[in-house]
Amino acid sequence: MNAEQMWNEFVTGNQIKETEYQSWAFGVDADELADLVLRGIKTGTASAYPLYEAENEALPKAGDYSIILDSKDEAVCIIKTTKVYIVPFREVREEHAGKEGEGDGSLEYWRKVHIEFFSQNMSEAGRLFDEDMPVVCEEFELVYRP
Repeated sequence: MNAEQMWNEFVTGNQIKETEYQSWAFGVDADELADLVLRGIKTGTASAYPLYEAENEALPKAGDYSIILDSKDEAVCIIKTTKVYIVPFREVREEHAGKEGEGDGSLEYWRKVHIEFFSQNMSEAGRLFDEDMPVVCEEFELVYRP
């Protein structure tokens, strides 16, 4: 099922009047992270704030709907953003790391994998990662699965 088909099924079955949504896949392992969302383990994500500026992309906001895609760009589920806040990388807390649901859920694990991920992403955009870089922390709830 593609994103548009899933969205149409969701709005029809739930009397949703919202017409806007985004569709995207998680960065490192789209299939594994989408599965964590389906299992209720992953309820948060983080992204590099400077990349929103570089791509002139709007920040997520509470109430946004997103269709999560797998590695084949097939729709897996729909989430609704419940909270968004921006903090320097070094100030991301254990609570947020746990909501991301990856690895052992610790802040140490989160920092290790996100330093690698953000460093690569920033480098691809011609920028440098540092621990003072603002990070967009997003929390969400699973609202639809086929």
